[in-house]
Amino acid sequence: MSASMLDSCSFTHQFKLNFLETEKVAIGHLVSSDDISAGGHVWRILCYPPRGDRKEYNGKYLSIYLKHESESESVKAMLEATVMDKDGNLSSSHRNCTMTLFTPKGSASANDSWGWDRFVERSVLESLYVTNGSFIIMCGAKVLLDNDPLKVPPSDMGSHLGLLLDCAEGSDVSFLVDGDKFPAHRAVLAARSPVFKAQLLGSMAEANMSSITLHDIAPATFKLMLRFMYTDACPADAELGDSPDEMFRLLLAAADRFALDRLKLLCASKLWDNVSVHTVADTLICAETYNCPGLKKKCIDFVGEEKNFKGAVLTDGFAQLVLKFPSILDELRAKVGL
Repeated sequence: MSASMLDSCSFTHQFKLNFLETEKVAIGHLVSSDDISAGGHVWRILCYPPRGDRKEYNGKYLSIYLKHESESESVKAMLEATVMDKDGNLSSSHRNCTMTLFTPKGSASANDSWGWDRFVERSVLESLYVTNGSFIIMCGAKVLLDNDPLKVPPSDMGSHLGLLLDCAEGSDVSFLVDGDKFPAHRAVLAARSPVFKAQLLGSMAEANMSSITLHDIAPATFKLMLRFMYTDACPADAELGDSPDEMFRLLLAAADRFALDRLKLLCASKLWDNVSVHTVADTLICAETYNCPGLKKKCIDFVGEEKNFKGAVLTDGFAQLVLKFPSILDELRAKVGL
């Protein structure tokens, strides 16, 4: 994958995908660009490859979307996508362009992504566009700003700090997490977390150390937490691995450990969004362990509904919940009326 800026408001991105490997991907598998700053906003281009099982709707078509990652204000943008043919030319028969008003990420009237569910069918890719086992999708985006020269653009501080983290320029401390090294900047971490402030700028021994080893946290979890500290952005779906709920639980635990209250609430909100009779017990364990009273109340109210209680009580997670926090069973009994 590659990306390039055309000007301050436009960029292109290229996806090169192995056709045979797309046969193995799960429904909803996502390939994403990195964050791209254009027009004072942050964007991603998302690609859902077509699967080998053509009986599934999501398996028949490659889908392309432009996603607005900024939380500040609405903005118009245009997305154009096309396929590169076997001669290296851009196809005229599979080329689409769309324009829409993107709302801020996470807003109530969410329209933060736009594109095509059925951009090109898998069989067409195979017959017309696969070369040496791969095919290439070219995408271009342009942010359409109004002409008021005094209009203040939304903050792009997060994207700039994210680039600072990526290049490690000026880093003055590094963290060793299970063998992986993460360069960072003391001032940024201290400004974001009172725990890191005490550790890195206070009287603790780590204040004079250039390399600090952290235990009881996985490298993947620390990496996402560190990026949040620099960008203040929730991890993208593509960064969460095969089990997003489990990653959000681990990230919530890390946020609690380092006193990152906003990240903790973001994780709690994501866990609640995905709650079901199969996951509610694990989520409730997480809420009780890491002091999330709001998430705990929502989970207890959810299990308190008779139809949910009957399903949740049969899960392995519920058995672990009762063993770890027997007092919660009394709260649930009072709620259900047992």
